[in-house]
Amino acid sequence: MAGLIKTTLPNYLSGLPIPDTFTGWFKLSFTDWLSLVPPAAVAAGLGYTFYLAYCPEARKGCTPPGRCNQSVRKSEAKVVDTIDVEDIAEKAAFCRCWKSKNWPYCDGSHGEHNKKTGDNVGPVVIKRRS
Repeated sequence: MAGLIKTTLPNYLSGLPIPDTFTGWFKLSFTDWLSLVPPAAVAAGLGYTFYLAYCPEARKGCTPPGRCNQSVRKSEAKVVDTIDVEDIAEKAAFCRCWKSKNWPYCDGSHGEHNKKTGDNVGPVVIKRRS
């Protein structure tokens, strides 16, 4: 392993056709460009791995296991709403997917969520008896 790192890798990298000037890139032959593909692929893979590991923006949309609320009143320790049944006209649909922009009422956002994730969540509907 030490020979690979101390001898083989430096010899391989020193043999790559890296031009001294910007215009030198335009003078490389097709074979020279092909020889640059493997180290470029390794560098891109490592860069992408570090990007995913250390950039919070890369994980935007990823949720810790079990978390369902992504945007509704995140500054509160617990989201609680009390709605008087007398205030409901005939019926009301309440969100259970935490995606509604009209929280606590359902706005149909679960439809897109269900398509994207294969889930089957829907609202809870409360009806007043006549």
